Amino acid sequence: MSFISPLFLWYFMPALLVAVLVCPRSWRNGIVAVASLIFYTTGAGAFVLLLLGCMVVNYLAGPSLEPNEWDQRSTRRRRLLIGVISFDVGVLLIWKYAGFATQQIAAVAHLLGGNLPVADLVIPIGISFYTFHHISYVVDIYRGERRALRSPVAFTAYIAMFPQLIAGPIVRYREIADQLPQQRSHRLDDIAAGFPRFALGLCKKTIIADSLSPVVEACFSTPPDQMTFATAWLGAVAYTLQLFFDFSGYSDMAIGLGRMLGFRLPENFARPYSAVTVTEFWRRWHMSLSRWFRDYVYIPLGGNRGGASKTYRNLCIVFVLTGFWHGAQWTFLIWGMYHGALLIIERAFGYDVTPATTGARVARRALTLLLVVIGWVFFRSPDLEHALGMIGHMLLPDFTGINDVVEATLTNQRIILLLGAMAIFFLPAHPVTGPLLESSRSKPATALRIGVMTVGLLYAAILVATGTFSPFLYYQF
Repeated sequence: MSFISPLFLWYFMPALLVAVLVCPRSWRNGIVAVASLIFYTTGAGAFVLLLLGCMVVNYLAGPSLEPNEWDQRSTRRRRLLIGVISFDVGVLLIWKYAGFATQQIAAVAHLLGGNLPVADLVIPIGISFYTFHHISYVVDIYRGERRALRSPVAFTAYIAMFPQLIAGPIVRYREIADQLPQQRSHRLDDIAAGFPRFALGLCKKTIIADSLSPVVEACFSTPPDQMTFATAWLGAVAYTLQLFFDFSGYSDMAIGLGRMLGFRLPENFARPYSAVTVTEFWRRWHMSLSRWFRDYVYIPLGGNRGGASKTYRNLCIVFVLTGFWHGAQWTFLIWGMYHGALLIIERAFGYDVTPATTGARVARRALTLLLVVIGWVFFRSPDLEHALGMIGHMLLPDFTGINDVVEATLTNQRIILLLGAMAIFFLPAHPVTGPLLESSRSKPATALRIGVMTVGLLYAAILVATGTFSPFLYYQF
C-alpha cells in the first residue's frame, strides 16, 4: 500500500481517522499499532516477521538498559547495548548489503580463476529506517535521556508507525517519547492542521515529481556515448527537482498524517536548494538523517573536539556511512565521499560561514547548487561509468541538442511544470512552506492552504484515480 494509492486515500486513511476520533483515548496507540502493521504487511508481506523479530529484541532489552541511581550495572548495560546494536546492524548488513559484498568477493575470485556464488536477497522495505529507530531507542535509554517503554503497544506504535516507517522522517526516540502515553490529547484541530500538510505532499508528488519522472528516465537511460551537453544538464536538473519534490512530498504527507493521528513528527526539509554552503545544505536536506548521524555517530566519535584532523576523519566516516546507508552501490559511496570532501574543504578554508555581502551570498548559493546537482548525477546513475560520462558532457558544451527519445518526453505540460519547479532554486530560505501551511494563520498561508485544498488536491486526486503515479523514490532505501 502507498500513500498515493486509491486504496489508502479512499478507504484506509478515512477509516483510520474515524477510528482514532471515536474510540477511547486508551485505544489510540493500539489502533495506530495495528493499522501500521497492516499497512506494512500489504507492501512487505512476510517481511513483517523480520520487523516483529527486531522489535521483540529491542523492546525486551529496553528496561535493562536504564541506568539506576548509582549506575551499578554500567558494564553490563554497556555490553547489552553493544549486543543489541550489533544485532540491529547485523540484520541490516545481512539483508541490505550481503548481495553487494558477495558480488565484490565473487568478482575478485573470478579474477583469480575461482567461481563463488552471489547472495541474491530481497531487501525488506523500510529496513534502513526501522533499524535507525531501534538504535535511537536503545541508545537514548542507555544515556538516560528517556525511560524504556513498558507497554508493547506504545513501543509498536513508535517503531511501526506507518507514516514514517517506510521512508522517514527518522524519528529519534527522545523526540516522540513524551507523545506515546495512552492519554495524549487528540482533537479535530489536529486533523484540520495535518490534512493541508498531507495535501501539499500529495500535490508535490503526483503533480510535479511524477510528471518529471519520464524526462529523468529518458535522460539517464541515454548511453554515455550518445549523451549530449543538453541531455546531461536536462537530466541532472530534472532529477534534482524530481527527488526534492518526491521526497519532501513524502515527508509532508508523513508529517501531516502523524499530526492527524495526534503525533508531532520532526521536520525533514527546509528549502535545501537555497543553501549558501554545502554545510548549510546538510542542515536543510533530509534533516532527520543528518541529526541521527550527528547524535549517534559523529558526536560519539568525538565530533569536532579533537582538532582538525580528527574532525575531518569523523566527517569522512559519517559521509561514507551516509552514502552506503542509501544503498549497496559504488555510486552511493562515491556520492557520500563527494559530499564529505566538500564539507572538509569548506571547513579547511573557512567557506562554511555564510558570506556577509549580498553579491557573495548569491555567488556562493549558485556554486553550492551546482555542486549539489553534480552530486545527484552520481546518486541517480546506474554505475560509475555512466555518472562520469554524464558529468563529462555537463562540463563540455556542444551544440547537438537532445535525442528524439528525450524530446518525446518534453510535452508542453512537462515543460511548464519543469520551469515552475525551478522556482525552488530562486526562492528565499524562509519561510518553509510545510510548517507555514500547517500552523500559520497569515493571509499568504491561508491563500496557499485554499489553493492546495481545492485546485491542487482535485488535480492530484484525478491523477491518482487514473493511476498515473509512480512509487516514492525513497522506498528503495
